[in-house]
Amino acid sequence: MTTSTAAPPSATVALKGISKTFRGRRGAEVPVLDDIDFSAGAGEFVSVIGPSGCGKSTLFKLLAGLEVADAGTLAVNDKPLDPKDHPVAYMPQKDLLLPWRSVVRNVVLPLEIAGVGKSEARARADRLFPLFGLEGFEDAYPFALSGGMRQRAALMRTVIQERPLMLLDEPFGALDSLTRTDMQEFLLDVWDEFGHTIVFITHDIREAIYLSDRIYVMTARPARVRMEIAVDLPRPRPLEVIATPRFAELEAQLLQALREENRQQEAAG
Repeated sequence: MTTSTAAPPSATVALKGISKTFRGRRGAEVPVLDDIDFSAGAGEFVSVIGPSGCGKSTLFKLLAGLEVADAGTLAVNDKPLDPKDHPVAYMPQKDLLLPWRSVVRNVVLPLEIAGVGKSEARARADRLFPLFGLEGFEDAYPFALSGGMRQRAALMRTVIQERPLMLLDEPFGALDSLTRTDMQEFLLDVWDEFGHTIVFITHDIREAIYLSDRIYVMTARPARVRMEIAVDLPRPRPLEVIATPRFAELEAQLLQALREENRQQEAAG
C-alpha cells in the first residue's frame, strides 16, 4: 500500500551533548540527562533501554518538542528541531483513545487538529484500516476493542499523521505476552511498509533486540549513554530468531549492563 505524503518517508536524528535538569520540591535541582549523544539514521529502528526513571521519557519529550534542553543540540534532517515543522509523531505508553469517539474519529483526530479537511482525513483513514486489521471496526467504540486492537488503532493514529519520525514510548508494555508478540510482528510489518525512522522505548530486552537495528543503553539518572549495540541479526527477522545463539549473546550483554545500572541506582538510594 502506498500513501501520498509531502513529508520525507524517514528522518535523520542527531543529539549532541544534550543535558536536562528539572527543579524538584523546594527548588532543588534534579539532573535527568547528562551530555547525551544519540543518533538515528533515515529509516532506522533504534531502541532505548535503561533503568526505570533514568530519563528515557524526558528524551522523548525533547525529541517531540515538548521540552527544551538546557544544553546541547538536537537536529532532525540536519536542521535544528522546530516543532512547527511537525516532523515527529509521538505514541505514548497508553493508547489514549477517547471513549466517546468512534475508532475512525479517534484515528483522524490529529488530522482534525492540524486542519486537514474531513473528506481527506477520512480517505487517509479508509486506506489504512485494512492494513491495520481493523476493517469493519471504523464505527466501533474503544470499549469494544481488545487490547491489541486498541494499540493498533493508536499506532494507526500515529502513522496517519505522515510524519517522518515516529517516537514509540513503551507502546506494548501493558499487553499480555502473546498479544505483545503479535504487536511486535505487526509493528515490523508497518515499519517495512512505510519506512519511517522509529525511536522506541522499552524495558523488555528481548523486544529491543527483536525489533531494532541499534540499541542505546542508558545509565541510571542522570542518564548518560552507557553503550550502543548494533543488532547484527538479518532482516526480515522471523520470530524464531529469538532462539538463535547470537540473540542469546546480545541478550546476555544487555542484561548484564542493565543489572549493573540497577545495582548502582539502588546503592545511590
